[in-house]
Amino acid sequence: MESRQPFTFRKQRLSFYYAAKGLALFFRFERNARLHLLAAGLVIAASLYFRISAFETMLVAISIGLVWMAEMFNTCIEKLIDFISLEKHTQLGIIKDLSAGAVLISSLVALVTGLIIFIPKIFL
Repeated sequence: MESRQPFTFRKQRLSFYYAAKGLALFFRFERNARLHLLAAGLVIAASLYFRISAFETMLVAISIGLVWMAEMFNTCIEKLIDFISLEKHTQLGIIKDLSAGAVLISSLVALVTGLIIFIPKIFL
């Protein structure tokens, strides 16, 4: 049986600190993270310019968040695999490719969501 540690605000603050540190490292050292950040900034600017609805804003926010989450998980998987083995292994390469594929899927879903929201506003 696992023992539970009591809740403390200090431990909670530390949790947020480490999470914020992880985000900062992600955007500082990962090129793809910065590309996704730039894309998100452009989409947010377009959202403000076209005054999209609350529902559309929610879809945009969810899409941005899912892409960042997928990219962060992909980064974690890649770094873990690189830490475990410096040698090339077919199975590890497949894991990395699957992880990158998840990012691609989330990015394509976000793109389609953006096209559905913004194309009518641009051309109508």
